[in-house]
Order: sequence, then C-alpha cells, then structure tokens
Amino acid sequence: MPSNPIHDEPVALVTGGARRIGAAIVRALHAAGMKVVIHYRASTTEAHALEAELENTRANSVLLASGDLCDAATPVALIQTATQHFGRLDLLVNNASSFYPTPLGKTSTAQFDDLIGTNLKAPYFMAQAAANPLTSTQGAIINMADMYADRPMKSYPVYSAAKAALVSLTQSLARELAPAVRVNAIAPGVILWPENANDERAQHRIIARTPLERIGTPADLENAVLFLARDAKFITGQVLYIDGGRSIVA
Repeated sequence: MPSNPIHDEPVALVTGGARRIGAAIVRALHAAGMKVVIHYRASTTEAHALEAELENTRANSVLLASGDLCDAATPVALIQTATQHFGRLDLLVNNASSFYPTPLGKTSTAQFDDLIGTNLKAPYFMAQAAANPLTSTQGAIINMADMYADRPMKSYPVYSAAKAALVSLTQSLARELAPAVRVNAIAPGVILWPENANDERAQHRIIARTPLERIGTPADLENAVLFLARDAKFITGQVLYIDGGRSIVA
C-alpha cells in the first residue's frame, strides 16, 4: 500500500513547550520540518499564540495538549493524543520543570513532591508511555538536565538532586530502550535569566565565572537539540553540556 503522507513527517512532543526555552525548542524543531505537539499546563495564552504562529507557516503541523505532568494519567494521555492525531512519534523532549529554592529547614513536602515530580517522575513516565511509538520509529528522547546536577546550587538541594537523578535516569533509559531508541540529556547553564531576576551584580558574577564570558542564547540550546535529535545516530546515554564552560570551573 502507498504510504500516507499525513503520517510520513516526523513528530516531536515537547513538554512545557509553550514559553521560554520550551517554545524556542518547539520553533527549532518545527523549522527543521517536524510536526510538533506542544504540551503546556497553565500557559494557555502563550500556547495558542505559538500554535497560530507555526500554523501560519505550515498548516496542520501543530497540536496543543494540556495537562499536569504530576497527575499519573497525564503521560499516557499525552502520548495517546499525539499518536492518534499524527499517527507516529519520533522525538520526546522532556523540558517541563519546576525551579525554585528550597533551603534546608524550610522545605515543605509539597515543594519536594513538585520538584521531584516535574523533574524526575514526569520524564520517567513520559518515557514509559512513549517507549512503544518511539521504538516503532527508531526515535529519540532528550531530557533537559542542568549543570547543577553535578554542582548543586546553594539553597536548591531538592531541584539539584532531582536533576542529578534525571541524569542517572537518562543513562538507565538508554540501556532499557536500546537499540531502538536513543536517550540523551542536555545540561544547560544560564540560557535565559530566570523571570523577575533583577540582581545585576549576581548576573555579572555568573558571567565572570563562565569561561566564554557570556550567558547562552536559545539558539545555543536549539542547535544542541537538533544535533541530538537528527545527527547523533551513534550517541546514547550521554549528557551534553551547553554552559559556556561553567561546569569545568572549580
């Protein structure tokens, strides 16, 4: 039977894809010719604006899917929604993440569960739900880790530990899903300053400790995602640092 052109184009699902780094990744994958499933939780306005922007460029190439990744039913529902709509799945980017300080002695169980849930539990269950369709397409998973997985950030012990566990999970999934599915991680340094970050002295200190003497740009991260998704056919279980060299500074 002839192939169905509707289902021939590769499909990517990006969690937390409506804004900031997630939106940059979505735009890069879409520009590279992929159809995209944009997951979001609360960023409804941003998600619909991004959908309209990309659909204006290429019709029938974007699907929005909302849900709380800490809800046990969400990962399965997202993957089913993506595959039923587009007929396949080639790439899963686990980008969604909670990020805030939890100083020792001031951390609630709700904060702990949220940080572990979004940064570790959700990527695991998204990968589990996506395993079969990704195996069918010889696809890939990219987990967004953090340089603080190796060098914990003061006052962020739970976040740092969750990202360290995500690195370990990346390596485990690379073994579990081989040889059909490649699983890698990206560990960014500062790509965009956190929202409401207005401490210029702190920003200057970070730049001064970065060998390349600047923060990253979304394009730096986009190029890394495209490399791991399209070109790194013999790479799995690895972490690619996009941090201007900060991870090598004592």
